[in-house]
Amino acid sequence: MEHGKEIERMTETDYFIGIKGSGMSSLALILHDLGHQVLGSDITQYTFTQKGLADAGIEMLPFDPANLKAGYTVILGNSFTDEHPEVVRAKELGLPIYRYHEYLGKLLNDYTSIGVAGAHGKTSTTGLLAHTLGGIAKTSYLIGDGSGKGVPDSKFFVFEADEYRRHFLAYHPDYLIMTNIDFDHPDYYTGIEDVYDAFETEGKQVKKAIFAWGDDQWLRRLDVDVPVYYYGLKDTDDFIARNVQRGPAGSEFDAYHKDDLIGHFKISLYGEHAVLNSLAVVAVAYTEHLSASLIARELATFDGVKRRFSETDVADMTVIDDYAHHPSEIKATLDAARQKFPDKEIVAVFQPHTFSRTIAYLDEFADILGTADHAFITPIFSSAREKSGSVSAEDLAAKIDGGKVLQLDNMQPLLEFHDAVLVFMGAGDVQKYERAYEDALKANRS
Repeated sequence: MEHGKEIERMTETDYFIGIKGSGMSSLALILHDLGHQVLGSDITQYTFTQKGLADAGIEMLPFDPANLKAGYTVILGNSFTDEHPEVVRAKELGLPIYRYHEYLGKLLNDYTSIGVAGAHGKTSTTGLLAHTLGGIAKTSYLIGDGSGKGVPDSKFFVFEADEYRRHFLAYHPDYLIMTNIDFDHPDYYTGIEDVYDAFETEGKQVKKAIFAWGDDQWLRRLDVDVPVYYYGLKDTDDFIARNVQRGPAGSEFDAYHKDDLIGHFKISLYGEHAVLNSLAVVAVAYTEHLSASLIARELATFDGVKRRFSETDVADMTVIDDYAHHPSEIKATLDAARQKFPDKEIVAVFQPHTFSRTIAYLDEFADILGTADHAFITPIFSSAREKSGSVSAEDLAAKIDGGKVLQLDNMQPLLEFHDAVLVFMGAGDVQKYERAYEDALKANRS
């Protein structure tokens, strides 16, 4: 743990600016577990990440330059510029300052590190990998749902490697899973070729091997310096899922390395993407010579990550909360809902996330949401970098057969459904619509 000790010796306290961010809160929890003194600042509004921080006894302060003290090392969330008042104060005090991804990059050097990158599926795959390896060997992990755990003397460190603004180039992992390459973050990337360039550049920094989804034409083009093992459902892949069975109780499959059977695996997860994510985990664990029976045991006990197909029963309705905000993710979520609830109506409630993404994928969003039995669109959730745009929820709803706009102050359209599945999707604050609906449903059917 040489690098971790070096970082720890530099400071008495790690101070996080933007501690409630999903990656930031995960890293804060890890450092707390490893014995660091941790505190930080953020907005005062409640976020889904803060419960874990509060449970760990980590102090969360409102933003205030007076929070900064001599002896702190500052870890800065990527949403904040150098002009932020707390950053200005940290510089005045001469404190060491790391961006989130810079600090994480240093921390990884102490372990056999396994990153998970991809336009979609990062969080679910990272959570599944962390759970599986953690049940077999000491494993620290950082998941993009705000979960993080630092285990002293860990063999493995599993982490989510986010491609946004090429931040993952701060990482030089031993292994890297690449779930897919797709055009996203149109506020930064110029197109799919630009995204591919970022992934290939990161791939050249991997030390041992890459595990990539075999059906992705862009991943098949990778030109890197380590072996690339492709996983999928076809005989042209290196790791193959055969005899796949999907039903209301979950999924199961036989995993092969070429023609050699690794084992039979069952998962309490839904959708084809869940089988592929699980196969990637099997491939990594197999490459690290872990027992197939132990891998199967751990996979079978995984029940998902935060905000990924999180299911709640309210009155006669099933409410699903999911982070899906890209067409491919929405398709996977609706596919999972159809598998688990084949005999129920599927009602999609989607909150578009950023105007630039909505414009870039307007037709694709409409096509995918149109596969639900009913589709509702909430007003677009803007971002700190993008407050307005030339597209609206009405524009998207108009492209969907029967599509409607849902306003927060009127949940009546959703109360018309009975014994159905309501899927709330989005990366913004779509959960406020969930809470409003659940409150209205309980009042209406009590």
